[in-house]
Amino acid sequence: MKKGIALALCFSFIILTSCNKKKLTEVVEVPLPSAEEKVTIGHPDDVTADEGQFALAKLPYEYNALMPSIDILTMEVHYSKHYLTYTNNLNKLIEADPLMVDLAIEDILKKLDMNNADLRNNAGGYYNHTLFFEGLAPKSEEQPKDTLATVITRDFGSFEVFKNQFIDAAEKQFGSGWAWLIVDKAGKLSVTSTPNQDNPLMPTQTVKGIPILCLDVWEHAYYLDYRYKRKKYIEAFFKVINWKKVSERYEEATAVK
Repeated sequence: MKKGIALALCFSFIILTSCNKKKLTEVVEVPLPSAEEKVTIGHPDDVTADEGQFALAKLPYEYNALMPSIDILTMEVHYSKHYLTYTNNLNKLIEADPLMVDLAIEDILKKLDMNNADLRNNAGGYYNHTLFFEGLAPKSEEQPKDTLATVITRDFGSFEVFKNQFIDAAEKQFGSGWAWLIVDKAGKLSVTSTPNQDNPLMPTQTVKGIPILCLDVWEHAYYLDYRYKRKKYIEAFFKVINWKKVSERYEEATAVK
């Protein structure tokens, strides 16, 4: 019974987030399954974007690999529906604008017209989700090592101070949005948050920099397991961070400065 209620919540929420929006700003619309239908969990390798400039980041793990931090159904819907839709929508927008062809996603975001809602939402949605999914790993070590560990201590005072700042930023982000660990223009680490699908690469952001870690705090990312208890989801996230990938991003970000 609980599982049935959870499924109903999930599919109802997805429908609600899709209503009354233009085609390109929809996340996804999924019909509510009847009591007789069975929900089949697919495989991440079977999910591919329509032909276009950008592809989905392939998951090097199964949908259930991050349990109990992130449940299998949330991962499947998040990756194969939400992320896929942002990717397909972005590719359609680029196909219609020759000026964006062959641009890296980072360049598209940095040059973004913030009044272009379709591009802002879908380019942001693609980039943010790519960073998010690549930054997860099963059986993760709960703290970084080597250079990144040293830099976190340098810029925050300790890993625990950083962790508390990140949790606080994610928890206090009002409504849907993201929490970020970024490298600013001075090469220092900083924590920030953004609403909706915005990110620190975009123009007009209060805190700008190169993201190396992000957490999705839209309700579709956690509601099945955690309901309104967002902080528990945020704390569980720290058990599945791919610190090796985050360290690689830090090295790349500082190399281009």
